[in-house]
Amino acid sequence: MKSRKFGLTVLSLTLVALFSAATFADHPQRGQDIVDTAVGAGSFETLITAVKAAGLVEALKGKGPLTVFAPTDEAFAALPKGTLEALLQDQDALRAILKYHVVPGRVLAGDVVKLDEAETLSGEKVRIEASSAGVKINDSQVIKTDVLASNGVIHVIDKVLLPPDQKTDIREATRDLIRHAIRRGVPLYNHGRHESCAAIYEVTAKALMHFASNDMPRAIRSGLREAMEKADHERDASRRAWILRHGLDSVYRAMSEDL
Repeated sequence: MKSRKFGLTVLSLTLVALFSAATFADHPQRGQDIVDTAVGAGSFETLITAVKAAGLVEALKGKGPLTVFAPTDEAFAALPKGTLEALLQDQDALRAILKYHVVPGRVLAGDVVKLDEAETLSGEKVRIEASSAGVKINDSQVIKTDVLASNGVIHVIDKVLLPPDQKTDIREATRDLIRHAIRRGVPLYNHGRHESCAAIYEVTAKALMHFASNDMPRAIRSGLREAMEKADHERDASRRAWILRHGLDSVYRAMSEDL
């Protein structure tokens, strides 16, 4: 396990890891590999840049076959912006994130439901759970299957997968994110900009629910979700900010225990 801490960078940077499935063609032209499929969609400049920076172009264009679990654009929408440059400068982190979403072999939907785990190109395993509600990869839901390429297959998921060796920093990254939100929010609130303060707290809460929810105690996770729902129905910006702040404070305390 790497000792290097990725902190907030890893927490937010996984958004550039893989393919957005929204514009994938269901039936790519004959001879199109995984990279060609992405390029042919016309809206994957960030993906191609990331793959080049990670030195994985040849791997994804190779004979394969490979299976890619690909998060949607919606899975990335609530994540912090402006962090792509930092990730592109850290090839090891970029490669680890990309490779954790790729499994050797062509694993079609009919095969996935028969498995309970699969080893990725990073060497780490993802959990697979099939039920009447569908198939989950770790804590992400498979929402579209069997997007075929000449050298593999893509399955669309609704949440970015986080490699286990990076989860060791989730507690610290969570606290850092909350501290950063409070440092930004308090001055705004004190100057009467309650709406802006509440917006910062809301974005932070959404980011935590996206990445760190599985690392929170169940009661804390439920409490934060309830705070977000309550704030969403509160018209007064001052009260909305305080509701969200109390929710974030509870998460901070919980993620500071037993370290």
